[in-house]
Amino acid sequence: MCSIGELDFLRYNSVMINRISNHFLYPKTLVFLQFSIIGLMVILSKGFFSSILGVAIFIVGAIVGLWALTHNQLGNFNIQPKLREGSKLITTGIYAWVRHPMYTSVIVMMLGFLVSTVTKIEIFLWLMLIIVLLLKAKKEESLWLEHDEAYESYKKSTKLFIPYIL
Repeated sequence: MCSIGELDFLRYNSVMINRISNHFLYPKTLVFLQFSIIGLMVILSKGFFSSILGVAIFIVGAIVGLWALTHNQLGNFNIQPKLREGSKLITTGIYAWVRHPMYTSVIVMMLGFLVSTVTKIEIFLWLMLIIVLLLKAKKEESLWLEHDEAYESYKKSTKLFIPYIL
């Protein structure tokens, strides 16, 4: 059981998180962090093409991203965790198993860089990238739940990033 003080602390943190995630700069900040981390990982990589495994993992990630793009309309796609006017829920192709395949694509492609240059900083950056993408996904999901009542059942029948697992 939580004490009254602990409950107050949890309520306060919940209110603060809601305020931050609803701030107009929140989506832009997440995109900035995402691309900054990706840029740092690319810059710090010491030979991406020297690892066949790294290149193979990168290609798998790129295929996932291309597959997602073939089922998504350009007007529906948004790099910021916001919904565009007229957005439609996509449930075909890879979207039948994963709600955020573009984020899966980015995670897998950057894992290719990580495998090519395993350093503590690369591991740290890759984990930070996953956290940023999780925050983006959670923001998008909160918007979809407000926008389309079908999203709740879609959410129950799919996974966040990895089919059948996560």
